Amino acid sequence: MRRNLLALALLLIGASVCLSTAAQPLKRSIIKADKVTSKILGQDVPYNVYLPSGYDESKSYPIIYLLHGLSDTYTCWDKKGRLKDVADELIGSGELRPVVIITPNAGDPDTHNIPNGYFNMPGHNYEDFFFQEFLPTVEERYHIISDKGHRAIMGLSMGGGGSTVYCQHHPELFSSCYSMSGWLDNKKQEKDIITSKNKDWLYLTGESVAENSAIDFVAKADEATLEKLRTVKWFFDCGDDDFILDLTIDMYRQMRDHGVKSELRIRDGWHFWEYWHNALRLSLPFASRNFDQP
Repeated sequence: MRRNLLALALLLIGASVCLSTAAQPLKRSIIKADKVTSKILGQDVPYNVYLPSGYDESKSYPIIYLLHGLSDTYTCWDKKGRLKDVADELIGSGELRPVVIITPNAGDPDTHNIPNGYFNMPGHNYEDFFFQEFLPTVEERYHIISDKGHRAIMGLSMGGGGSTVYCQHHPELFSSCYSMSGWLDNKKQEKDIITSKNKDWLYLTGESVAENSAIDFVAKADEATLEKLRTVKWFFDCGDDDFILDLTIDMYRQMRDHGVKSELRIRDGWHFWEYWHNALRLSLPFASRNFDQP
């Protein structure tokens, strides 16, 4: 009799647990597509957003802006870089705080006929759009702690240069910046490799990188500007076989020579997705360590 009662009790407990689980499903992390309608650009700009497991709209979260490279789109960090898998793993291990990650679109594989890049160009003022429309819109939409101490920016190649220059232009907005294989200038041999000889959109993209040289910015900065740059944590990461490695080295030297502390890593690899996938395992914890603590 007692055994029958015990079995019945266990059955009822199991049923109760199942019902509770069905009523309150476990929230998993997701990557979802969204868009911002831009008056500045005159178009909808799509982006992906990573929301961590347990994302709760009654709370506010730090944010990381993760920028893609030339000829790619906002989907590449998910499809090629496996962002969700890496972020989930790092949050699970405690190396990354629960965070919202935004990957905005700033390009297209058709680099000759469609604008690529993060800077203002004739007829396509992307940097104005990013700071005046994109950033405030997504931070209101996704319950972000909208201050310097909880905002980071990073990216690869064109996005590495874009994130560096964005942080130079607005050091008051970002706690850290991580450049992966950054396209930080375009006045030397890179111009012949990357820039079109016809004055199409690819040509304008290359010109915009030259005009917004991250290396020149530091070289020409006055002491007041340098002091603002010192409020940001900087990290430059590039492969030893990368064709733009010299840009990363030049950038680090300029920062060092002007008293702006930064970290430099030259790892085995070149300009490809295996390198940037692995860079996520360094860059995301770096951003997290430099957020203001709860």
